[in-house]
Amino acid sequence: MHAEPEYPEREACQNQAMALLHDDALAALGTSHPDWTVDGASMSRTFTFSDFIGAMGFVTEIALLAEKAFHHPDIDIRWNQVTLVLSTHSEGGLTEQDLALASAIDGAHKSQP
Repeated sequence: MHAEPEYPEREACQNQAMALLHDDALAALGTSHPDWTVDGASMSRTFTFSDFIGAMGFVTEIALLAEKAFHHPDIDIRWNQVTLVLSTHSEGGLTEQDLALASAIDGAHKSQP
């Protein structure tokens, strides 16, 4: 059995309500996160890699980021494509936590070979 990693932010995150993004913040997503598509209560982005191994390596990196943030995207893997969908399900829509994870994901993607 493996030990679960320690993330002090997790307990604070689990017990903290987050405000949904307002209309002006949602409208600004086109500028701040131009590669993401907003669809109602979620935002998504598809990433394309040269092969399955590249896609899986990216998913592993995203899993580590998501676990540290205790905010987990929906992940769809199709051979060399990975689609991530972000939403704060407990709040019923998009929050600052989604924007922060989207920024971290964008940074991880830029660092890919």
